[in-house]
Amino acid sequence: MPLSWNEIKSRAVSFSNEWKDTVREEADAKPFLIDFLNIFGISQKRVATFEHRVKKIDDASGYIDLLWPGTLLVEMKSRGQDLNKAYIQAKNYCHGLKDHELPKLILISDFQHFHLYREDGLHVQFEIHQLIDNLQIFEELAGYQKRTYHEEDPVNIAAAELMGKLHDQLKDVGYTGDALEAYLVRLLFILFADDSTIFQKGIFYDYLEQRTKEDGSDLAMHLDQLFQVLDTACKIRLN
Repeated sequence: MPLSWNEIKSRAVSFSNEWKDTVREEADAKPFLIDFLNIFGISQKRVATFEHRVKKIDDASGYIDLLWPGTLLVEMKSRGQDLNKAYIQAKNYCHGLKDHELPKLILISDFQHFHLYREDGLHVQFEIHQLIDNLQIFEELAGYQKRTYHEEDPVNIAAAELMGKLHDQLKDVGYTGDALEAYLVRLLFILFADDSTIFQKGIFYDYLEQRTKEDGSDLAMHLDQLFQVLDTACKIRLN
């Protein structure tokens, strides 16, 4: 399960404070990158290799500072070196990679400055003390996937229509006012939590499928019980 964004932010602050005065590429690049991956709860041994040998576009051999195949390529430089030139070097390395190894993110850094290039064309530059304000652009590393909802998204439209129908049906049977609005907000939260990392993914769907009657006659009772549990402090629930 991905780390929470609050935990990631806390780790990012510690990382920035620890490495803000580092300047040397050769001696410090590897521990710097290991600590950087740890911000997102990533074990270097599990996903990435250092000094990955690759043939550049001119057939000469080169070494990628860090490669997480299919996700991340990092090129480190000592402070003050030309990071735009380093990006060109990193792109040349990509010519020697297999298709499944091509990274979604290319990160160029001199310990103080970060240049991030995403495959969708996004290019962001920031300094190490600004890392905490730019964590969202590393969502692939954090284990989160960005989804863009468009007005014409059929799934989005269908969900909105179903919630609207539920609202009208409950209103027709006399469930109105603040109580109705609170009920729908709570239900929407559960649906969102079931589709994210707040709950174990799919647990709400499994609960409804396994615990409620097929005709839905006891659905309201189960939802009411669930709302009561969620409205109870964790310490009290465990007692």
